[in-house]
Amino acid sequence: MGNLQNRVAVVTGASRGIGRAIALELARRGAAVIVNYVDTEARRPEAAGSKSNAEAATEVVKAIEEMGGRASAIQANVSAFTEAGQLIESAVEAYGQLDILVNNAGITRDMLLGMMSEGDWDAVIAVNLKSVFNCAKAAVRPMMRRRYGRIINISSVAGIAGNAGQTNYSASKAGIIGFTRALAREVGSRNITVNAIAPGLIQTDLTEDLPGSIKEASLTAIPLGRWGTVDEIAHAAAFLASGEAAYITGHVLTIDGGLTMG
Repeated sequence: MGNLQNRVAVVTGASRGIGRAIALELARRGAAVIVNYVDTEARRPEAAGSKSNAEAATEVVKAIEEMGGRASAIQANVSAFTEAGQLIESAVEAYGQLDILVNNAGITRDMLLGMMSEGDWDAVIAVNLKSVFNCAKAAVRPMMRRRYGRIINISSVAGIAGNAGQTNYSASKAGIIGFTRALAREVGSRNITVNAIAPGLIQTDLTEDLPGSIKEASLTAIPLGRWGTVDEIAHAAAFLASGEAAYITGHVLTIDGGLTMG
């Protein structure tokens, strides 16, 4: 099920967290994977001293190769139009085609609106939303030529229900949902599907540092009584990238343990 042999995938923001898990899962199912990452200099100051994004991306490539797969790590700031285009172009040049695009790159700059800076608003919109436009615009052309494509955009339940202190993040993730549905209508006739995944509370390196009291309080709102894992998001992405999902497009798959149902 979900065989991706002879498929080529680009996963943005794939050196860590959800992106890393998706890259590994696509490779496990047979796809050649381009592991995109952004230079360490673009990371936030609090990340100083941790493993660089380049090192982390190299480790993802190594893990894929050790399982017998093919992978390349390519640095590109996908919030920049030119760099995103070069990423897609490099993928096609290296592997001769592009079948799957997973727009996963994202950041947070949380703050109540009254205290949020214009810079924090612009940064989140650029990385989370503009990058989706940048990469999808570049990817659609080679996909249309081959009359095949799978575009999977990583949104969030914040884009559905909103989160206090995250107007920038929620707006960017809601924008991804609108973008997904509009593009699905544009390219469906070329056998290209466009879907979104809206994760809820997921265990990642970033959420690991949250106070235990916040984690415990959040569990009361989740019917399944636990946070999700990156692998659970990766399995869903691999399904949407597969032939089994050929008749699914313009859909938002919410993976949140029941948090936003109703």
